Amino acid sequence: MNHETVYHEELPSVTGWIRNKLTNPKERIRSYFLSLFPFITWIYRYNLVWFSNDIIAGLTVAAVVIPQGMAYAGLAKLAPQFGLYSSFVGVIIYWFFATSKDITIGPVAVMSILTGTIVDDIHKLYPEYDYHVIASALAVVVGCAVCALGMFRLGFVVNFIPLPALAAFTTGSALNIIVGQVPVLMGNNKSFDTRQSPFLVFINFWKNIRFCNYNAILGLSALVLLYSIRLFCTYAIRRYPRREKLFFFLNTLRTVFIILIYLFISWLINRHDPTHPHTAILGTIPQGFQNMAVPTIDRTMLSELVTYLPSAIIVLVIEHIAIAKAFGRINNYAIDPNQELIAIGVTNVLGSFFGAYPATGSFSRTAIKSKAGVRTPLAGVITGIVIVLAIYVLTPVFFWISQASLAAVIIHAIGDLIIGPKTLKQFWRVNPLEFLIFWIGILVTVFSNIENGIYVCILTSLLLLLYRFGNAEGKFLGQIQFVSEREKRNVYISMNHSDGTNPMIDPVEMNDGIFIYRIYEDFLYPNAANYMEKLVEEVFRKTKSGKSFLYKNLGEQPWNLQTSRHPQRQHQLLDPRPHLHAIILDFTGISHVDITSLQHLVDIRQQLDNYTNSKVNWHFVGIANPWIKRALLAHGFGSSNDINQTFAMANANSILVPILDTSYPLFHVDVDEAYQTALVDLAKRQNIDSSALTVS
Repeated sequence: MNHETVYHEELPSVTGWIRNKLTNPKERIRSYFLSLFPFITWIYRYNLVWFSNDIIAGLTVAAVVIPQGMAYAGLAKLAPQFGLYSSFVGVIIYWFFATSKDITIGPVAVMSILTGTIVDDIHKLYPEYDYHVIASALAVVVGCAVCALGMFRLGFVVNFIPLPALAAFTTGSALNIIVGQVPVLMGNNKSFDTRQSPFLVFINFWKNIRFCNYNAILGLSALVLLYSIRLFCTYAIRRYPRREKLFFFLNTLRTVFIILIYLFISWLINRHDPTHPHTAILGTIPQGFQNMAVPTIDRTMLSELVTYLPSAIIVLVIEHIAIAKAFGRINNYAIDPNQELIAIGVTNVLGSFFGAYPATGSFSRTAIKSKAGVRTPLAGVITGIVIVLAIYVLTPVFFWISQASLAAVIIHAIGDLIIGPKTLKQFWRVNPLEFLIFWIGILVTVFSNIENGIYVCILTSLLLLLYRFGNAEGKFLGQIQFVSEREKRNVYISMNHSDGTNPMIDPVEMNDGIFIYRIYEDFLYPNAANYMEKLVEEVFRKTKSGKSFLYKNLGEQPWNLQTSRHPQRQHQLLDPRPHLHAIILDFTGISHVDITSLQHLVDIRQQLDNYTNSKVNWHFVGIANPWIKRALLAHGFGSSNDINQTFAMANANSILVPILDTSYPLFHVDVDEAYQTALVDLAKRQNIDSSALTVS
């Protein structure tokens, strides 16, 4: 049988890493700039079939976004036309940079109310800045920041915001918006300040309930009709599946239907005296893009906006990326988060020149667009054309729109953002701590504001993440025999069955001075001390020192060690525990180590060598990252003159070859190989010790 005895693994180097990154720089630069305009990869294949689907989806979204845009502008403390401007720019520019065919960028409820809070706060301090000027400046600043995140490929930061935090601030924001819109719906919004914290608005609403007027009739009936149409269409889709498409479009266009009906009713009520209407109406909306201008951003404005930048970026980015990923999974395509950040950023920067305020992806309109059968992002151009027509042609009609019906539209749309009992039950069953974070976020949002709610949700989630990572625990493994019809082999499981193994199985504990310790998280500075403390504690508990006499006299004993007052008697007491021989660290689940964690290993190695009065072998299993091997070797781990590397069959010709680098025999493929190697070395040492005793 052939026997190949030498194999050397090429370890990574910094120069090699740099050389690899700089390989073919022209192609990398070309690919980067092409990735900024994804439409180049599909526009030349555009065809009539795609166009027919896109035009249906574009028209459907336009019918929804026009009333929603005007309604959401009110949440941003802006006139209705600014919602139309944001809607237009969002759909007309996004397709150049889009990696999602479904996303529709435009005004959304949460971003609108956050914008309203920001512009209101700044306007109170600096009344010389108009609301729309502050909103457009915010769009520029936020757009530039988000675009920079995408350009520098920092989209991964979105992954640090977990679902409970996202659900908390969307639910809290939805409650905030609903509470603020109920007075508009009922007509008593002029009798108190609706810009206070939600709980104060709720209290003052009931205090001023007597001031409700005819608007309540319009608003409540519109809200009931919206929910009735949706319930009917949902039932009809289940009852008549062959007509699903028909009922889908009826359900989708219910907002347009309600707005048109109540526009007509509002006109009938107020047509004789439009200057003193009986019910609240939208009022005059200027035709065209009357607020097109270069955004005003001076030093004062910028310094104020920067303080609100983190919360604005979070809302802008989280909602969009979450929606894009969700619909990418539903429709079987992948999005590029970094490119989506660039798309949001550029859209908002350019939108500010049209008078738009910050816009991002809308869940409801994206769902409608997807369900309508959209084929490419070019459907947004169709939507944009319809919005332009509305801005230039339909503004006289918009004058008569009932504000109460718009409030009903907002409440109806926002209601879907509230997390239901089924999801809350799942949160509780999966992780009670995250369930608690969810409620903390909602309470802060309701009793303070959306901005504080966002910060509290994310901060508590990050603290929980750090706590979990810093308190990660390794597990000591025991041996069991796995038996099947084909094979019999050793398997290693947690001694306390924390890995879900059957408690009836009793793993064999290692009583030979060999410890198998599995680490489940990356071995980094926050958790390294915790891992090593548990390891040393177990070693001291289950082994005895290698020194014959621990302490020569009472004065040498440590103050914190409880021992006999007669040190000379310690060696006379027979200690059945074995001496420490080897430690096997299972690094299978580890992808990174750092300088601090490696220094902990070095310190513990020195401590245990002193404890045993000999050298303890450290075996490492399942190292997948070659940079970890490089780091361990730099600290003196991995090599041994007394241990040989394991061999395996290379092919059908029965050639035996080393599995890993023969220079580093303390690196192993699996736990059993490491344990068997440690046993062989232990037997060698015991034989040497026996021979030494015989000679003496």
